[in-house]
Amino acid sequence: MSTFLLVHGAWHSGRAWERVTPLLESAGHRVLAPSLTGYGDKAHLLSPEVGLDTHVDDIVTLIEEQDLTDVILVGHSYAGLVISSVANQVPDRIAQLVYLDAMVPKDGETAIDVMPVTQAMIDQAGSWRIPPLPEQPPPLGLFGVTDPADIAWLREMLSDQPVLCLQQPVRLDNPAVNAISRTYIECVGAKPAGISRREIPAIQPNGSPSQVWQLPTGHDCMVTMPAELTELLLKL
Repeated sequence: MSTFLLVHGAWHSGRAWERVTPLLESAGHRVLAPSLTGYGDKAHLLSPEVGLDTHVDDIVTLIEEQDLTDVILVGHSYAGLVISSVANQVPDRIAQLVYLDAMVPKDGETAIDVMPVTQAMIDQAGSWRIPPLPEQPPPLGLFGVTDPADIAWLREMLSDQPVLCLQQPVRLDNPAVNAISRTYIECVGAKPAGISRREIPAIQPNGSPSQVWQLPTGHDCMVTMPAELTELLLKL
């Protein structure tokens, strides 16, 4: 049995994993899919002080309180920053990092560094909070989700994103984090203009070739292709 800790991306909540969690559990694995501070059951905690450091603390605290070990830590989108800093703090508890169509940072980088279009979102918002991206015509839809029923369900869980989350830097200065194996899953469906993916290095920090998988769908693959995503996760 493996322990999967699934971390949602910006604007979403832990509910985003509802179609994946039972599939992993039915295969005999333990699954945790918390909502980060400011989202889902913690939406009332949204404030200008909520940042990347807050979300890293959310996950580190959960790992330590649950005494989790050999964790397969999955980060979607913005949560690529979160899982990177989490692994930096508790590398002995992490078996593998999975970057799911995620930001892949270097030490000291912010979301703005990894994806410069983020600054334009901040500027346009003109506030400490950024509303969810608007729905666009297919094939873009809402975060890559185009089915009307799925869009309606997705809208129910979305919250504003605090700007500080995108401005605080990732910490990857613990040498022990380099030994953790990493897997990258890319969603290769349609993407909005300005959203670019940083090229994944051919070699991981631990010296092994990078493992890169692709799913032919939009950004929120846990909504649109949960079975196919689960199949990949079960290969880890």
